[in-house]
Amino acid sequence: MTPTELRVSKDRRLLTVTFPDHDPMPITAELLRVVSPSAEVQGHSPEQRVTVPGKRNVAIARIEPVGNYAARIIFDDGHDTGIYTWTYLHDLGHDGEERWQAYLAELAGKGLSRD
Repeated sequence: MTPTELRVSKDRRLLTVTFPDHDPMPITAELLRVVSPSAEVQGHSPEQRVTVPGKRNVAIARIEPVGNYAARIIFDDGHDTGIYTWTYLHDLGHDGEERWQAYLAELAGKGLSRD
């Protein structure tokens, strides 16, 4: 399913994704950054996945299309290797709060901070 709209907020800290027959789904830049589908964050196996701290104030610098199936999101911290498929964005829109809570628990468990 292809989104009908990707809209970045004026402060560049929120991406709203709209799919056909769905309400718009807001996803924070911070969540997008810390769960980036890139190998840099996800690793090549679950054991290699990285918990990314210090991204409270990250913003979206720009978004580039990748074929008809995804978008590359470039962040103002220089991270630019995440290819966000439409399916991944849809899942983040639906499961964002659960993923956010899991991320906060990971930070706490590792003694890391959002700042």
